Amino acid sequence: MSKSLEKEQTLAPAGHPIHILMEEHKILLHFADELVTVAKGMREAGNADSAADKMEKLRLLVQRFKESASHYLREENVLFPYLEKHGITEPPAIMWMDHDKVREIEKSLYGLIDSQKRTSFSDFSKQLQEIALALADMLSKHFHKENNILFPTALKVFAETEWPEVRHQFDDIGYCAFTPEQALVAFGIPKVQASEPQAEGVLTFETGVLTKEQIEAIFNALPGEVTFVGKDDTVRYYAQSKERIFVRTPAVIGRKVQQCHPEKSVHVVNKLLEDFKSGRRDAAAFWINMQGRLVYIRYFAVRGKKGDYLGCIETTEDITEIVKIEGEKKLLD
Repeated sequence: MSKSLEKEQTLAPAGHPIHILMEEHKILLHFADELVTVAKGMREAGNADSAADKMEKLRLLVQRFKESASHYLREENVLFPYLEKHGITEPPAIMWMDHDKVREIEKSLYGLIDSQKRTSFSDFSKQLQEIALALADMLSKHFHKENNILFPTALKVFAETEWPEVRHQFDDIGYCAFTPEQALVAFGIPKVQASEPQAEGVLTFETGVLTKEQIEAIFNALPGEVTFVGKDDTVRYYAQSKERIFVRTPAVIGRKVQQCHPEKSVHVVNKLLEDFKSGRRDAAAFWINMQGRLVYIRYFAVRGKKGDYLGCIETTEDITEIVKIEGEKKLLD
């Protein structure tokens, strides 16, 4: 199956996001072909002792498929959104459904490997062959659709200036351990957007634009409580959470954070702040039992782009119900 992709036309030069994805397609199909071969060999071996070398090869291939996660994440979180901005919505939605099908097959593979010692060799090798064939077939069809429909569409509708931006965001997400080095050569420089007049009450960030009202509403909607302490150890802000655990009033604004804690714990506060300021620590967590509830308290150092200390955030959350969670929940009540 991997040979069919080898014959397909290269759509973009090395370093281009499309080139990277297509090279990964070839390698993933090669892994899928190897998985089919290994599965067939295990069935022919007849018993675990005769298939020991194939089991080792199988575990290596499973690790490769686990490492492929970033391939799909780059498409879903960068390529697809850019397509949608150009009005191309249905193909990305279909491709994302394909990704979920691939993940389900891979999940079955991982589960089978985990249960190998509890499964007869005959059943194990039979299920492995079925999964391997399903995965190879799914990847072959999916990659063919992307290479021949999705990617050419993206190359047609994207502006040239957008591709360096896509590559930059690909870099942020990261690549697979098997992504070829030659595919990752430098490609363009993300265009710096010209600054535009900023509307009153609107703040422009690197990752979006929000109004003051939206920012305040976001903080208030976060689970638990959020408090910000400036670099001078003064309380500067707290969110008006719906379900408060600790009392907060406007009177604490401008108050030294040490004065917000009982004397017996001030030394802990000071040590934590010293560690944040010196760079020895970036986070700390505590948990306490409070009136039958488990309360999780975390502190995070807030630093500027150059690493300078700007202050710290305190978050407090009742995690009593969270620690009871088991299994999965994918549907609304």
